[in-house]
Amino acid sequence: MQSTAGNRFLLKLPILIVAALFVAFAAPVGLAAAQEQGAAALTVSVRAPEQREWPETVPASGWLKPWQEAVIASETSGLRITEILVDVGSVVKEGQTLVRLSQDSVQAELRQQEAAVETARANLAKAKADADRARQLSRSGALAAQTVDERLTTEQTALASLASAEAALDIQKIKLAQTTITAVDDGLITSNSALLGTVVSAGTELFRLIRQQRVEWQAEVSARYLPRISQGLRVAIDGPDGPIEGEVRLVAPSVGTGTGRAIVYVALSDGTIPRVGLYVTGNIELKTTPAFTVPETAISFRDGLSYVFVVDGNSRARRIRVETGRRNGGEVEILSGLDRSSKVVTAGGAFLSDNVLVQIVGSDQ
Repeated sequence: MQSTAGNRFLLKLPILIVAALFVAFAAPVGLAAAQEQGAAALTVSVRAPEQREWPETVPASGWLKPWQEAVIASETSGLRITEILVDVGSVVKEGQTLVRLSQDSVQAELRQQEAAVETARANLAKAKADADRARQLSRSGALAAQTVDERLTTEQTALASLASAEAALDIQKIKLAQTTITAVDDGLITSNSALLGTVVSAGTELFRLIRQQRVEWQAEVSARYLPRISQGLRVAIDGPDGPIEGEVRLVAPSVGTGTGRAIVYVALSDGTIPRVGLYVTGNIELKTTPAFTVPETAISFRDGLSYVFVVDGNSRARRIRVETGRRNGGEVEILSGLDRSSKVVTAGGAFLSDNVLVQIVGSDQ
């Protein structure tokens, strides 16, 4: 009995071993299939790279400064400031009154000179009458020639005295006008040195203003770009309150010996009045060149390098290293590493790994 049972067990043993081996090999295969099915659940959007026309740019940086700055100073001396009508930040018009000086002494001198003019006119009238009589009497010989000459000379002297008195009167009128200090141009007041009650001297600076409220960007660029930069090129500036557009107004004729950089003067677009004294960066746009681009969302960074994922014919994601260039409007220029017919993953790439199975749900156009 026992021998028969043992024989039966020995006959079943190979069958059990084969079944165990089948289970052992089938389990990993089933697990791999399950993982592959799970990987296929990753969905992505793809798009082919596009050819665009982008301007080549030159990086620059520099200070925002006034286009031209005007100094407003006193033209007279010894007068006291009696009224200040503007302050820093005031927008003024040409000819607008900014400061008034005391006028009492100037007006007194003006009246005195007006009287001197009247006296000179009276003296001239008397001298002219005497000269006229001398001319009439000289014909008859009733008046000595010396006397005639004296009266004619007196007439000429009186005429010169009147001209001198009138010139002095004009000077007094100018001095009176100088007691009212006005703006030399439209602009924005940026500095105020006037103090109420101060006795000014000729040439004393009272205000500074930015002429016509025009601010420009004095951008420094590498000297190697100078042959390609010319008047009229468009400029994009990263302003303190947002992008600012400008245009190249002038290129400096000299290069800094210590820095190897030159100044490019950029006129800002009309209506743009940023604060002066700020240091900003920007780009000068040169000629337009082709750009092979993909969306910024397609670029991933690993170990300091740039990569994109592309989908091959077997629906697998392949990681490709690329070299990037310019950026504009959410697009990145690809300089090398990517074929123009590639299907680039634009959405969902952050969760991918190389050679993973993916499912394409749409294409970004």
